[in-house]
Amino acid sequence: MAKRLTFCKFLYKFTYNSEIFYTFAGNFVTKWSFYMMSHQQTIVGLKIKGIREDKHLSVEEIAERSGLSVDQIMSIENDQYLPSLGPLIKIARALGVRLGTFLDDNDELGPVVSRAEDRLDNSISFSNDTADARKHMEYHALAKQKAGRHMEPFIIDINPSEEKNFKLSAHEGEEFIYVMSGEVEIDYGKEKYLLKEGDSIFYDSIVEHHVHGAIGKSARILAVVYIPF
Repeated sequence: MAKRLTFCKFLYKFTYNSEIFYTFAGNFVTKWSFYMMSHQQTIVGLKIKGIREDKHLSVEEIAERSGLSVDQIMSIENDQYLPSLGPLIKIARALGVRLGTFLDDNDELGPVVSRAEDRLDNSISFSNDTADARKHMEYHALAKQKAGRHMEPFIIDINPSEEKNFKLSAHEGEEFIYVMSGEVEIDYGKEKYLLKEGDSIFYDSIVEHHVHGAIGKSARILAVVYIPF
């Protein structure tokens, strides 16, 4: 009887401590993931500012070259607002660098392998040019270590939104999108395309466009952006 009581006490303590451990571990992972996402966005802003200062260019000069406002560029540099890839592409062109320069960790000349588990903590949040500037899109770069690349492949998670008014943007290059899950709506010029799981689209990005989830629906897409340099 005494042995049974001792075993029951041990089992209770083990279970209780395990719950504490898993609760702690879960909170730690959540906070670490949030830190990594914030860290990635901070890196983008810092890199843009660093490159601009190295080239002895003012914010006003970049605004004039890119067609963006001074306030928008300053908010991007200060990690306050990441709208979408369009403005970043325009800033890259204004600075005379590839878009990938803002995302690179290091330069790899050979093949680059992207592991699924590595993408969990390395996303960049964008507001998707919505009026409320909420973070509607999570970009997971698939080739940020590849040196000298002209294509930017991403897995993009699109969060549900009731937003209907989007600001279309255009830039040189081409884009390919494949819908992995959910539904995606694409405004392209005066046309509107609704894509469902398994659908894809290829278009010239020089035409004003905008990619977003269908109203109230989430989606995951594979997007490949080609930008001539």
